[in-house]
Amino acid sequence: MSLISSLFTGVTGLSGNSEAMGVIGDNISNVNTVGFKASKAVFSDIFSTILTNGSTTSQLGRGSQLQGTIQEFSQGSFEASSNALDLAIDGSGFFVVNNGSGNFYTRAGQFRLNDDGLVQAITGEILQGQQITNGVTSTSVTDIDLAGVQSSPQASTSFTLGANLDASATATTTFTSPVTIYNSVGTQVIASVQFTKVANANSWTYNISTSEGTVTSGASGTVSFDTSGQLSSPTTDQSIVINYSTATSPAATQTLSWDLVGATGTTNGKLTGFAADSNNNSLVQDGFTTGTLVGLSTNSSGVISGLFNNGQTSSLFQVTLGDFLAPSGLTRQGQNLFAESAESGQVVLGTAKTGGFGTIVGQSLELSNVDLAEQFVTMIQTQQAFQASARIITTTDDLLTEAVNLVR
Repeated sequence: MSLISSLFTGVTGLSGNSEAMGVIGDNISNVNTVGFKASKAVFSDIFSTILTNGSTTSQLGRGSQLQGTIQEFSQGSFEASSNALDLAIDGSGFFVVNNGSGNFYTRAGQFRLNDDGLVQAITGEILQGQQITNGVTSTSVTDIDLAGVQSSPQASTSFTLGANLDASATATTTFTSPVTIYNSVGTQVIASVQFTKVANANSWTYNISTSEGTVTSGASGTVSFDTSGQLSSPTTDQSIVINYSTATSPAATQTLSWDLVGATGTTNGKLTGFAADSNNNSLVQDGFTTGTLVGLSTNSSGVISGLFNNGQTSSLFQVTLGDFLAPSGLTRQGQNLFAESAESGQVVLGTAKTGGFGTIVGQSLELSNVDLAEQFVTMIQTQQAFQASARIITTTDDLLTEAVNLVR
C-alpha cells in the first residue's frame, strides 16, 4: 500500500512543478512588458495520514501542491521616452483607467491621445484624473479630456515702452513708437504713439491712435526730460482708455497704464531724451491672444500642463492614483490591468506625493520587474524538482516489480 502511495506522491511533485514552470515561463515571456509585475509560485505539502492515532511522530505526508502565486509589486526600473504622456510611478500606487464599465488599475503608463481627445491607454482604457480650472483642482474624478483645450486671451492692462527721443532734433520732428497690445477677445491691436518735438525744449508732445477701436481718454500729452536726458514729466503713470464698440471685433472697453515711473515716483529709465537718434529699444506688456495646444508636460505631482502657441502654459488635469492595503490580492485581468477584489481591500484614491502615494515621472516608462537571472535559477531548481519527482515514480515502479517477482 505504501509503495502505491509513493507513486501518487511523485505525481503531485510532477503536477506542482509543471505548474510552477508555467509561472516562470509567464514571468520570462513578460520581461519586456511595460509595468509587468512578476509572480512567484508558492508550494505547500499535502498531509493525509497518521500511522498511529494521536502520535506526532507517525505523520505521513503524501506529496506537494502548488498552493498559489504571489504577485511581486517591487519597483521596476525606468526607461526614458519622447512621448509626453508616457508616465511612470516611482513608489506606491496605480494609474486608474476606465473601460466604460468600471475602473481598473495598472502600472503600465503608456498613454496616448485618441481621436476624441481623451488620454487613452494602448489597450483602450481612458486615464482618470481631476480637472484643473483657473488653478483650482476639482474633487471629482473623470476622464482626462484634452479635446478643444485652448488658452483664453488676456487683455493688456499695462505696457512699458523703451525708447529714446533725440534731444537734438529740430522742432516739429516726429517719431512713432508702435505698441502691440491685446484686447479682451484676443485681437492684436497696434497703438501708435506719435511724438512731435517741441521748439526750444527737450520736450515732445505725443498723440496715440489705435488700429482697432477709439482712444477716448489719455490720447495726448507731453513728455519732458531734464538736463541729464531722464524723464522729468509726467511724474505718474499715464492712463489710456480704448473703446472697441465700433471695432471689427467688438470687445470690452480697455484701460491701459503706460508705465513711466517707478515705485518712488521717479522715472523708470525706459523713456529717455538723449542727443542720439530716436529709436525704439524695448516693449513689455502683459496681454496675449488666444492659443491652441501645441505640447504637453507632466510634473512629479501628476499635473498635466499644456503649452500653447501664444507662449502660455496652463495646468489642465491632475492624474488620479489608486492604492490598496493588500495589492497582492488584486485580480489580474490581462493587458496589464488589475481589478479590485475582496482580498485586496477597497481602493484608496489620491494624487501623487500625497499620503503614501509615490511620485509620477513624466516622459518615462516603468519596465518589468522580472529579474532574468533569478528566474533562470528558479527554473533550474524547478526542473531538478520535476526530474526528482519523476525519479520517485520510476524507482517505485522498480520496487513494485521486485514485489511482483516474489511470486514463483
